[in-house]
Amino acid sequence: MRVIGLMSGTSHDAIDAAAADLVLDGDTLILVPLGLVSDLYPEALRGALRAALPPSATTLKEVCALDTRIGQAFAALAVRADRELCGERADLVASHGQTVYHWAENGRVHGSLQLGQPAWIAEATGVPVVSDLRSRDIAAGGQGAPLVSLVDTLWLNGRPGVCAALNLGGIANLTAVPKGGAPLAFDTGPGNALIDAAAAELTDGRLGYDADGAMAARGTVHPGLLDRLLTEPYYARPAPKTTGKELFHPAYLRAALAEAGSVAPDDVLATVTELTARTVADAARSVHATEVIASGGGLRNPVLMAALGRALAGIALRTSDELGLPAAGKEAYAFAVLGYLTAHGLAGTAPSCTGAHHPSVLGSLTPGHRPLRLPEPGRGAPSRLEIFRR
Repeated sequence: MRVIGLMSGTSHDAIDAAAADLVLDGDTLILVPLGLVSDLYPEALRGALRAALPPSATTLKEVCALDTRIGQAFAALAVRADRELCGERADLVASHGQTVYHWAENGRVHGSLQLGQPAWIAEATGVPVVSDLRSRDIAAGGQGAPLVSLVDTLWLNGRPGVCAALNLGGIANLTAVPKGGAPLAFDTGPGNALIDAAAAELTDGRLGYDADGAMAARGTVHPGLLDRLLTEPYYARPAPKTTGKELFHPAYLRAALAEAGSVAPDDVLATVTELTARTVADAARSVHATEVIASGGGLRNPVLMAALGRALAGIALRTSDELGLPAAGKEAYAFAVLGYLTAHGLAGTAPSCTGAHHPSVLGSLTPGHRPLRLPEPGRGAPSRLEIFRR
């Protein structure tokens, strides 16, 4: 089955579309990456999205408009991916959509809202679309995240020691896969969220992120600000746990800066970069990780990666590219896998990772132009994911 996975993360700056050939061979799901295309949100749409995110107020009219406009942007990229990567032969699209709110209170998730109306994708591509992948796990008592944890578990199963997959998006998440043990997954805290917020705040919006870590490289970590940021109670909560920009947003950073006193802009960037590295490393040590396999947009920040390498001293740090899965599109490929599982009636969650009462088949299905014919159910759920590079 040829599947396109669509993803826009908590940095809400761009959409990724990854295409994959997927086939189940016995208990092994084989993934052949066909390529990745990405596109930035139009600036007006990104601005409207940013203005609607918590803690800002919004209206149902704005939510409706965002659902349509994000759906149209996803649809345009899906058409491009089908044409450029699949030769117009895609069988399915799996769309994560754009998370705008993750409703977590007192350690429990009550709902998670992703915008990007799938009908626009189905209409534009003509193929079925799996969407709204988080809600079923939440209804089953889970966190609805990190959903990539099942894919990580299948992919890293059998590696020696405790292998941990790390995604450095706006929010960082970790999946620990101990050999012979139950996997565990959780959000570690801010990945790029506070780095991006600091860059925008301290340049009056001139920069949306710290390109190549340039500001952080010029600065020095401010001990008082770092200590203040590390007091955040979220870090001490037990897994499984999830968070988002509902917590780690610009106003959160402003409050910390107000308590820390005068801190030079470059020092702020150095400090929040160190915060991400420190909290990720603390999380990796809490699960006794022996190696960390990293992916996500944070890999493009050399200062963050150097800080993470230092913080992980004694724990091997690699990228997912080294294991055959392109780091820039890993999450989009993961959602292609989850869409494949849904189409085959197979569960897409690992309860030990999300905290759900049982595994669930994920998502809602929007038909394409042709009569909807789902594949025959597979012989059973895969226990391994193998990446085959052509």
